[in-house]
Amino acid sequence: MDLSDFEADNSVSCRLASAIPDICKTEDCCLGIDEAGRGPVLGPMVYGICYCPVSKKEKLKGLKVADSKTLSELERENLFQKVDEAKSYVGWALQIISPNTISTSMLQRTKYNLNALSHDAAIGLVQYALDCGVQLKEVFVDTVGPAEKYQEKLSQRFPGVEVTVRPKADSLFPVVSAASICAKVARDHCVKGWNFAEDLKEVDAEYGSGYPADPKTKAWLLKYLDPVFGYPQFVRFSWSTAQTLLDSKAVPVHWDDDEEDGVKAAVRKNNASMLSYFGRAAKTSQSAAHQPHRYFTERRLESLDTL
Repeated sequence: MDLSDFEADNSVSCRLASAIPDICKTEDCCLGIDEAGRGPVLGPMVYGICYCPVSKKEKLKGLKVADSKTLSELERENLFQKVDEAKSYVGWALQIISPNTISTSMLQRTKYNLNALSHDAAIGLVQYALDCGVQLKEVFVDTVGPAEKYQEKLSQRFPGVEVTVRPKADSLFPVVSAASICAKVARDHCVKGWNFAEDLKEVDAEYGSGYPADPKTKAWLLKYLDPVFGYPQFVRFSWSTAQTLLDSKAVPVHWDDDEEDGVKAAVRKNNASMLSYFGRAAKTSQSAAHQPHRYFTERRLESLDTL
């Protein structure tokens, strides 16, 4: 699986897709939707679709696709290879939602929660297939939230398509199982080959499953918490696990209001003010061994004694 488009800038989301089989433009098709990586505090969430002609359902089933969570990594890789090689009648597409996109969406002033983000990713992929000329007649979805409401939402959005939303759809419908495998393989590759934009030197790759309850994941989060700048973009800093660690381990920040002087506010909170940071920097020479954070070097910022 070629993830070079996402790897070029993993701070933003990215769509990847196979070629559209010609048969899918002339015959009625079914399409499955599933995701991978909804719960982890590390790495992206990946939404996947897989589609084929209704007449080829049994042929797709013959590839022995199954719920990706029940398969080993090697089994998933082999099955994705089979799905990808069935390009004469099977197509797929992925929406890789970066951890940075997830965090900024959830924490922006107008909240954009994970369910809304998930729904929009699924809707965007179905619309992509339609725009590419796929003759969609049936869509099967692994539910996010109440299945009936989600099914009604999708049916209203795509009135010419028969929509079925079910819990555990990835174990009920082979076309959803295939989508699940595509999404999971893509997420595994993203996490394993993550390109850290931050200068972290040799990064410890032992971050476990990425789920908040995993001791290895918790240890990794503690190790790579910068007390001022927080976490690298690999981390979903909107997750409560990350926020709790930031609250307890990072430098406290007081946001001044318009009615209080910044220096006085800092004294009241027993913190150093932002202005005092620059004042100290001007009085003391930076040691040769100390390297400024990349936030300053990227913006070509440096301390000055005089203006």
